[in-house]
Amino acid sequence: MNFLLFSIIVVLLIIIGAQYLSNKQTNMQLIQIRDNLSHIVEKETSEKVFLQTNNHSVRDMLIQINRLLSYNQKVAADFARTNESLRKMISNMSHDLKTPLTVILGYVEKLKHDDNLSEEERRELVGRLHDKILSVIDLMNQFFDLVKLESGDVDFPMSRLSINEICRKNVLDFYHLVQSKGLQVKVDIPEQDYFILGNENALNQILNNLISNAIRYGSDGDVVGLTIREQGENIAIDIWDQGKGIAEKHQNRVFERLYTLDDARNPEFQGSGLGLSITKRLIEEMNGEIKLVSKPFEKTVFTCIFKRVTY
Repeated sequence: MNFLLFSIIVVLLIIIGAQYLSNKQTNMQLIQIRDNLSHIVEKETSEKVFLQTNNHSVRDMLIQINRLLSYNQKVAADFARTNESLRKMISNMSHDLKTPLTVILGYVEKLKHDDNLSEEERRELVGRLHDKILSVIDLMNQFFDLVKLESGDVDFPMSRLSINEICRKNVLDFYHLVQSKGLQVKVDIPEQDYFILGNENALNQILNNLISNAIRYGSDGDVVGLTIREQGENIAIDIWDQGKGIAEKHQNRVFERLYTLDDARNPEFQGSGLGLSITKRLIEEMNGEIKLVSKPFEKTVFTCIFKRVTY
């Protein structure tokens, strides 16, 4: 009996000792994890917490800690990119407003102080002044449109739309401009009607932006085009030209807010840098996507892809 009691006591002591050592090891591991986390937070590094352990609970905790660190690092990187984008946006916006406003002020001062202007010169100045004011209003409207889209503060009713009819209408809207520039137009719109679920005003704005861009930046290719085609269960609209195109380094950035190409500061190609951002957001609101493929002086294609509806 005494031997049995002694054996039980020994076993219990061994268990208690093992638990003590295990707890001590776990405490040391937790202290190490704490110190590593403190270092990562204080130094704002992108490190992870690594620790060799046989404790399943500690391993599971490390996995969740590293997931949280990865998420926080992604949030921090996104925040930094947003700040940089905002800084560039404000800089570009300031430039795009300052330049026309300076010109407007010059016209106003000339009209106000130059008494030697003929009636014809005065009319010409008033006409230029009117055009510049309209361009500033258009820029501000685009900016506020984008702000409303990004904030979700916009009414966006969806209905069944005929892609064919809306594309024909938008091509016809540019007929006189294309004709005045001596451009060839190639349109491939099938006889079969294709339908999507979308917003008609938004689709008109999308097509207007893309067609006007093709004419403005692709006119040296002497041809612009629009094609409607099936793409699996989707409908694709290609707006294309054969002009100077978009260099590969710019292709992933043209949809950023107020991002403009180098020659966009040339008055001949003046753009706000907002049109493609608005276009992308409008397409996403209709559950679609936009893609760009460009080979300079071969073909530059903006493709809008929407889910086809068959009812």
